[in-house]
Amino acid sequence: MNHPALLPKHAGPAFAGSAPSRHPRRAHRAPKAGILALTSAIAMMFMAAPVQAQTAAPTETAMVRLIRGLVQSGALTKDVGEALLAQAQTEAMAAQQAQRQLAAAAPAGGLRPEPGDVRVPYISDTVRDQIRDEIKGQVMAQAKSEGWAAPNETPEWTQRIRIEGDIRARYESRLFSSDNSNIETNYAAINAGTGYDINPNTNPVALPQLLNTRQDRRNLARLRARLGVLADISDSTQAGVRLATGSDDSPVSTTQTLGGGLGKKSIWLDQAWLSYKPSEWAKVTAGRFGNPFMSSDMLFSGDLNFDGIAAQFDKTLANKDVSVFGTVGLIPLEYSSDSAPSRSQNKMSSENKWLLGAQVGANWKLDKENSLRGAIAYYQFNNVSGKVSEPCALYAGADGCSTDWSRPAFMQKGNTLMLLRNIALDPLDPANTAQPQYVGMASKFNLLDINLRWDTRVAGYGLRLDGNYINNMAYNEGEMFARARGGIINNFGGTGGTTQADFKSGGNAYMIQATFGNPSPSAKGDWNVMAGYKHIEPDAMPDGYNDSTFHLGGTNAKGYFIGASYALAKNTWFSTRWTSSKQVFGAPFAVDTLQLDFNARF
Repeated sequence: MNHPALLPKHAGPAFAGSAPSRHPRRAHRAPKAGILALTSAIAMMFMAAPVQAQTAAPTETAMVRLIRGLVQSGALTKDVGEALLAQAQTEAMAAQQAQRQLAAAAPAGGLRPEPGDVRVPYISDTVRDQIRDEIKGQVMAQAKSEGWAAPNETPEWTQRIRIEGDIRARYESRLFSSDNSNIETNYAAINAGTGYDINPNTNPVALPQLLNTRQDRRNLARLRARLGVLADISDSTQAGVRLATGSDDSPVSTTQTLGGGLGKKSIWLDQAWLSYKPSEWAKVTAGRFGNPFMSSDMLFSGDLNFDGIAAQFDKTLANKDVSVFGTVGLIPLEYSSDSAPSRSQNKMSSENKWLLGAQVGANWKLDKENSLRGAIAYYQFNNVSGKVSEPCALYAGADGCSTDWSRPAFMQKGNTLMLLRNIALDPLDPANTAQPQYVGMASKFNLLDINLRWDTRVAGYGLRLDGNYINNMAYNEGEMFARARGGIINNFGGTGGTTQADFKSGGNAYMIQATFGNPSPSAKGDWNVMAGYKHIEPDAMPDGYNDSTFHLGGTNAKGYFIGASYALAKNTWFSTRWTSSKQVFGAPFAVDTLQLDFNARF
């Protein structure tokens, strides 16, 4: 196509479009995706630097006719076309006026414009780019509304799927005191097996499984990897699935210890949930999901996920500086086996363990540098304490005892424990009757949990102070000894006695922690340092659900922890943590743990 400045003086009417197209329908059959290129090219053609062209004076300029044609064909919307028409007509009138003034002012011997000459005004790069972008936007909007093929477009369902995950490489060392007692029974191993025979006549030598308490474990290489898929099913419904590593099915850790002959590592189903939002401020989640409560790792490990159903609300009040939140959860902890006892015709009734949790709290923004967050919760652990069985004649081939189900599905260490089995003696040889025992928790657990957080700034950096207090309102030493019928087996004060007078336990726990810097480093250069102290009495909470690093998990522990983090790049940071703890009551048991972590999330 010729540039308008190069047209001969008498070529104007033909170019102006006075003659109709021979094939008016062929243009409508052209692909719609080509309109963008066509309109952009035509627009650029009419935006050249100022030149003069001679043409017969038409009643309408070529630009006006072109714009009318584009509007009629649908390439331009009516409102954009009318705006361009007004601009073109105004510019044409200005050009004609300028031509008349130039003719009148021209010297006698100078160059005079001839009739029909048109002066094309200069259009700046900014205006030209603006017009081009407006045309492109209109065409792309029409393409989207009519379902044309668009560049870089992906299927709609992929826009509702998100992938997220994190990886942590860890170096860890555990350092034990040489003064530690070397007789710390591994009760979790006893419950996982066939029990421990407490009759010295039938088990004269063998000790129960014991925990390591004196030999350091250095230079452990460990790894955690988690990969999740989140789906926005609708405006109110979401779903998520996450896989994670782990050395075993422990609920409180997804860390995998490396080595093992370079064998492949296990992958576990870490989360699988479905949520529905009936309103902007309420949500119900069912399945296996992350911790829905505001809590510290003194009670619930950061790796702990919950089974069951939880309803949450979060509502900002009218003044915008205060919001309230809350959670109610129904969490199944364990179901008794459908076929227990496995070798008996008479099966046991259903015995299920539950956690019922309820929490309310508030966020209060005091000013631009200070905010408070607090919550109070009540957790009722149902049917988790041990029960002494009916007499069971294991010597006669009985398939277990009636309360074997009451031993914990998972435990760490620290809780007061009791023997569960009431084993009948063989009347023909009572002294030599084997008595393999399981253990269960002697206390009940109804917890009051109070959490407070204050965020402020000091010297231009963030400072976060956290506090957590827990009281087991169901703790009662008298009830524990009555329930155990004299079968309490641990948490005595080191005097050698095993009576209630020698018993040492408690139902309280507290934690304080300060974090200076950015609590969650994400951008390059973000950092923080932190320090805290924990004091957890033996029966302040079930010992199976809290942080597995402090005192290597469980209760009956006190001590401090310090740490630091630094972001090396976006979502990539290095952190270190040192914990030092010892037992609150009982024989000496102290352990220090060093962890160096390299973290990344995506």
